[in-house]
Amino acid sequence: MREYLLTLCITAAVTYLLTGPVRKFAIVAGAMPEIRARDVHREPTPRLGGIAMFFGLCAGLLVADHLTNLNEVFAKSNEPRALLSGAALIWLIGVLDDKFEIDALIKLGGQMIAAGVMVMQGLTILWLPIPGVGNVALTQWQGTLLTVALVVITINAVNFVDGLDGLAAGMVCIAAAAFFLYSYRIWYSYGIEAAAPATLFAAILMGMCLGFLPHNMHPARIFMGDSGSMLIGLVLAAGAISITGQVDPDALALFTGSEKAAVHQTVPVYIPLLLPLTIIAVPAADLVLAIVRRTWRGQSPFAADRGHLHHRLLEIGHSHSRAVLIMYFWSALIGFGALAYSVNSASMWIVLGVVFLSAIGLVLLLLPRFTPRAPRWAERFVPPRYRRRRQAAEALTEAAQSATQEAVALEPSAQEAAPATGERAPVTAGTTGVNGATAIGARSRVGKAAR
Repeated sequence: MREYLLTLCITAAVTYLLTGPVRKFAIVAGAMPEIRARDVHREPTPRLGGIAMFFGLCAGLLVADHLTNLNEVFAKSNEPRALLSGAALIWLIGVLDDKFEIDALIKLGGQMIAAGVMVMQGLTILWLPIPGVGNVALTQWQGTLLTVALVVITINAVNFVDGLDGLAAGMVCIAAAAFFLYSYRIWYSYGIEAAAPATLFAAILMGMCLGFLPHNMHPARIFMGDSGSMLIGLVLAAGAISITGQVDPDALALFTGSEKAAVHQTVPVYIPLLLPLTIIAVPAADLVLAIVRRTWRGQSPFAADRGHLHHRLLEIGHSHSRAVLIMYFWSALIGFGALAYSVNSASMWIVLGVVFLSAIGLVLLLLPRFTPRAPRWAERFVPPRYRRRRQAAEALTEAAQSATQEAVALEPSAQEAAPATGERAPVTAGTTGVNGATAIGARSRVGKAAR
């Protein structure tokens, strides 16, 4: 555990320290696209944050290769090298997209090629545990197609959810934490060495996200861009592929019985990890809804819009930070709920706890739909929006509006009197038409045409 934590800390430190210089480089390189209609941020923000995350990945793998126990992962398995090869390819495609905005089909082809590179180096699904049947060995073509599909689904799920400051990095970090605890339990408790690469990938992924989050929280100073979102999606998929398709469920020996019974006992965790719908259930749901919505409208599934889950949270009335925290909450509930269920699937308390927390999550989602009013004796202890006394505020607002109207009415007469005296008429502060927003705003086109 100490070596995993050391690898995590080194990865986080390298990512954090490199993000600042990468931000300056992105500004100089012009990787600051104009604000689009679907964007939430107000000012142009540099991308290319994935550069720092990729070098953090390289640093984590390099450190782990020189540690005593983790060195065995590199000696006995080729999966870390396969991950680095696929990550380098997908990262390069993401960097080009952040700078030049390449076509969506080209990115899809690059994702499939990156997954194929990992398959060629041994990171593939060899068998599937199916309830009622047992272990089903896959042919080479079946394993390749399933691996490529998992990589593409996970990458695009993470990429689709990257719409708010700190959202994708935080959700993937939560998913990686749940995944790390599960894979470490398989490796340490059951002594299955095949789970060690997945544990290492999860620790490095947590370090990448934790190192980048301080720069990406609202208001973000830099975005990870496709170079970062596709990268962390690929790392998450690589861990799921490693532990799902190469760890024999019968080797867990949870209880004495047939292979079918062992598979049935572990299926609550293995099937979700195969298509990581528990640890990234929210991004996966957003991906499916986006494809259905755009196809129904006759658009391309890759056409951008403002119909994602985080956009809907903002439309309901949640603030930027609260929308992100709600998405964090649901990701942690689903991911760690599945983890707890895998430890003790017979416990009713786990099911009741998940149901109770789900009810709390629903209340948080619908909170802006109603504005409860606190009793009069408690009004001084709650925010102003929950207070009943609004008459005084409304009276002050009406007085301010009337004062502004009077100032606007008196302004022309003051300007007419100014030439007679030769002095400049004073302008009342705060009147309409003289604030900074008008001074720097666009000028009237009628005036230009008259000139």
